[in-house]
Amino acid sequence: MQRFIVIGLPLIALLGGVHWWRHRPIEHAAGVLAPEAPTQIDLDEGATLRRGDVSLLTRARFELTARVLSREDYRFDAGASLAPIDLALGWGRMSDSAVLSQVQISQENRFYHWHVDRFPIPRREIEQSSANMHMIPADDTARRELESVRPGEVIHLEGFLVDASRPDGWRWHTSMTRDDTGNGACELVYVESVAPAQ
Repeated sequence: MQRFIVIGLPLIALLGGVHWWRHRPIEHAAGVLAPEAPTQIDLDEGATLRRGDVSLLTRARFELTARVLSREDYRFDAGASLAPIDLALGWGRMSDSAVLSQVQISQENRFYHWHVDRFPIPRREIEQSSANMHMIPADDTARRELESVRPGEVIHLEGFLVDASRPDGWRWHTSMTRDDTGNGACELVYVESVAPAQ
């Protein structure tokens, strides 16, 4: 047991260090980096995609350029095999370092949280210019692209908003608007491509 501890603890520390280095934040000078809101084209009749025993119904074509405010990886919750990564994303003034320096941001349990001591921009603008999004990689390439995303990075993402379901009755619905907050306000995104914005 002692031998396991002697070998295991340094290995865990090393892996943690590698994970931190790969996902260390990118710093930017003040200024809006992603000025446009996401683009969404709702679909009258969506297609059904399959991921193992999960059915995905496409609800809208979705595209955005945004700053990564935070990322959280999931391995053990009910949705982890489908959406292993959540990205908290910001656009408009929520992509400006001058604003973000006054906003504390965190993620946990599939939610994105923010806190301010004093509002640098109106509350409603924060709510409408940022969102937590659950990322479903469309294939291995999209998975690798998502795994390399770092906080602070400005990315361009393309895919679909989807609803997910399993035969056992499990359901996961996407938000269809950037105006909502709280439970059910996160987007469930089927990611076809994600890359650093040009």
